[in-house]
Amino acid sequence: MCALRSLKVTLLLHLFCSATSSPLSLLPSEISPPFPTMLPPWPSPSLSIPPVGGDQDDLVERARCPLTLSPSSLVVRFGDPFQVNCSVPMKGFSLLGWEVTLVAPKPTMNSFLVWRVEHMTEWAISPSCYALSDMEGPCHLHLPVLVYKAPDSVSLSFVNHTGSLLEHHMYTLWCTVHNVAPAGNLLVTFYRGQTQLVQRHSNVTEKTPVTEVFTLDIVPRREDDGNDYWCEAELQLHPTGTQQRVAVASEKVTTTVLFGPQLLCPAKLQVKMGESLRCEVRGNPEPSVIWLKDGRLVTPPAHSTRAHAGKYTVLATGLFGERNVTVEVEVVTCRGTTSMPRRHFLLTALLGLTLNLL
Repeated sequence: MCALRSLKVTLLLHLFCSATSSPLSLLPSEISPPFPTMLPPWPSPSLSIPPVGGDQDDLVERARCPLTLSPSSLVVRFGDPFQVNCSVPMKGFSLLGWEVTLVAPKPTMNSFLVWRVEHMTEWAISPSCYALSDMEGPCHLHLPVLVYKAPDSVSLSFVNHTGSLLEHHMYTLWCTVHNVAPAGNLLVTFYRGQTQLVQRHSNVTEKTPVTEVFTLDIVPRREDDGNDYWCEAELQLHPTGTQQRVAVASEKVTTTVLFGPQLLCPAKLQVKMGESLRCEVRGNPEPSVIWLKDGRLVTPPAHSTRAHAGKYTVLATGLFGERNVTVEVEVVTCRGTTSMPRRHFLLTALLGLTLNLL
């Protein structure tokens, strides 16, 4: 009995060693497909792996829907004709068409389809080109469209005021842009002469034509008398600025600024003998001016002599009051001139010296 048990243990140990020292034989149906002999290497840690989303999504969408629009965006004046070509550069698309609300062309099986309109009659339109793919299904490409209308006119005026302006008073300018679209693309610039003063933008989102008013407060100075104010309305339609400008300017408003009087006389004034005695006076309207000497009214001399030297008071009266200044006048002889007796004496002496030499 013990010998039989020992024999069984020995047989089991033999079978176990045989199984672990030799490969198992499998049936053909249990064999897995062969693996490649070389696996592709992992990316180097120094290389950046592009993130998921963002530009990668755009590239994937373009690869899936490779539609091309020419032009890629449309800027058209209301009522004008236009055309846009949609094309697909590769095979595998069975149908090409336009989704539009204005004169849609019939779908085609060609590689391009032109959307052509004789007159743009819609202010807000959102067209798109579509293609049907044999493998990926439908895809769409939106066409950005901007429909515009230049202003009928642009006018500039003062709010609740006509006529001349008073110096140092505030006035409001109105720049009215009549019947323009879209107002959200409007830029208005105020000018004084050729000097740009300020620019204004519109916050209106309406696509149809509207009339917009832009304002500017000014405080005129005497230096502004006779200057021209005007404004210009420009539709900013092309971000690159390479296209022709769509701009309309107002008529110029010439201003008259009332000011003064202003006296521009020095405290000490030198006048050459024989010249007139003058003092610059400014004002609008022109002030009236009187001269006083020793408290008496005098007329400034047209030909000054030494007798006209002394202290004068100049008094200017204008629309905004009066101004006065005291001037000390000195009459001087012109440099390089001599009196007539002295000149005759020198000539006589020179003649005598000449005769003695002979």
